[in-house]
Order: sequence, then C-alpha cells, then structure tokens
Amino acid sequence: MHYRTLGKTGLEVSILGFGASPLGNVFDPVDEKEGISTVHYALDHGVNFFDVSPFYGVTLAETRLGKALEGSRKDIILASKCGRYDLQHFDFSRNRIIQSIDESLVRLKTDYLDLFQLHDIEFVDKQIILEEAVPAMLELVASGKVRFWGITGLPVRYLTHIARETNPDTVLSWAHYNLLEDEINDELVPLSREMGFGLMNAAPLLQRILSDGTLPPWHRSPPEVKAMQPILLKLCKSYGVRLSDVALRYAMNHPDIATTLIGMCELEVVKQNVAALDFKIPEELLEKIEGLLAPVKNRMWFEGKEENNL
Repeated sequence: MHYRTLGKTGLEVSILGFGASPLGNVFDPVDEKEGISTVHYALDHGVNFFDVSPFYGVTLAETRLGKALEGSRKDIILASKCGRYDLQHFDFSRNRIIQSIDESLVRLKTDYLDLFQLHDIEFVDKQIILEEAVPAMLELVASGKVRFWGITGLPVRYLTHIARETNPDTVLSWAHYNLLEDEINDELVPLSREMGFGLMNAAPLLQRILSDGTLPPWHRSPPEVKAMQPILLKLCKSYGVRLSDVALRYAMNHPDIATTLIGMCELEVVKQNVAALDFKIPEELLEKIEGLLAPVKNRMWFEGKEENNL
C-alpha cells in the first residue's frame, strides 16, 4: 500500500480509500457478513481510510461499518458526513449538524471522527452553508468530537468557490476524475495546492460504467457515455486486463489526489481493488482508451440548485 498526506491535516491516508456506501445496499442487497469480511480484508492489506455517510442506506452503511471496524479504531482514519440524510432530505442547520455527529458516533462505535464533511453542498442555499453549517463544523472541531472538517459535492466549480470562502481542511469531489472526466484539474487541483486542503476523489468507475458491473437504473450519464462500457470491456479483454483495474489505477495515479474512494462490499471486489495497486496500465491500451473516449469526455450531469452549477 502507498500513502499520501491529506493536505494540511497531516493525516497519512492510503491511496486506495474504502467507500462504504455499498454497505447500505445502495447498488444491490449486501450480505452483512460478507460486507464485514470485505472491511477486514481491506484493513489487513493496508487500507486505512474509510468514508461513509448517514445518507447511505439511511444509516445502514454507518451501522454496518461500525460493526466491522470495532476493535480497529486506532489503526484507521474514519470519515463520515452530515447534511444529507435521504435522497431528498437535506438539513444543514446548526442544530441538525450538532445532533448528527452524536448519532454517527453511536452508529460507528467511536467517540470522535477524524473527518466530518458537509455532504453534497450543492443542494442547499449558499447562505445556509456559510452562516450555519460551517460555523457548526468549527464548533465540533473545537469540541474534540471531530478532528478535521471538509466539504463534498458534484459540481467542482462550486466546490472551488465554497473552498475559497470557507478554508476547509479537505474537499471530496466525486465523479470528476476518471477515464471519462477530468474537470477536477481545471480549478480544484490548483486551489488545493494554493490553500493546502486535502483533495479526495470518489467514483473512479463512474458508478460502474468503467467496470463490468451492471449499471444501476438510476444512473444519470447520457446514453452515449453509457454506450462506451461494452466497447471498453471488449478492448480491455483483448489485452487480457480488467477495465476496472485500468480505471482504478488511472485514478490513483493522480499525484495531487490523496486518496481515491471506491465503493466496496464484496470480498472478491476488494481483492481485485487491492491487487490493482500493483497493476501497470499498458501504455498502448491507455492511448486507445483515451482516443475512444475523447468524443464523450466530460459529459457530466446536473445535480443540486441551478445557481450552484454555473
């Protein structure tokens, strides 16, 4: 396992991060015992960064992760989120955030979080983030329940804008650095160097498009992007490699991204992901993939308030 420093937090995080959303049955029903075994395998192979949220499975993922990590707290860096609690349930008020940390600590069986993040900030008014949510996070850091705080979301330009105004410890961007998307490089990567916040990337497989998995019915990528999956699978097969290994290794290679979060809940999948740490992408294959994907590059969908996606 390789580790990178998570910006000004000073935390050394594994470049492969454990995204716990699948533990909440977000993609498919998960056997709890296998999910816990997946966490243990990741721990045994050097993964030390675990990220979850009460939104995933409406608290189910946090509850399962808490069970799986029991007895391992001192060996890990644990992150959760607040503000988003269901598909359309958002509450970034001070009181809800203060309540939320205590609920998460109980489910995760710990008395503090290394990182607490405002989850999908693009869905609410900017004023609420600045006047209620951020002060509440700073209050929690002062209390000792949280070591560091951060922001997460989909629109990278809005993340950049809010980061400039609030000076978070970390920023988690999802779906904006992978074989199909590289907009994280436009503003967010340079700003992370300037301000020193830790930068994290999630969804390196773009919610299964860059894998051999069946796409979830709620996937919002345009049809022309989804249509690339079988083409890429055929190409990778001709080289004797897995598309998911190429995609994950590509994402982890970014030198300015401290950790790449990928959802894991099956033992075979976590074994593949850990093995990808030693995988080297054939240069010719990568050139062919980039050529194929150039016409559909950066076709991201819209989420959140319109004014937060300008």
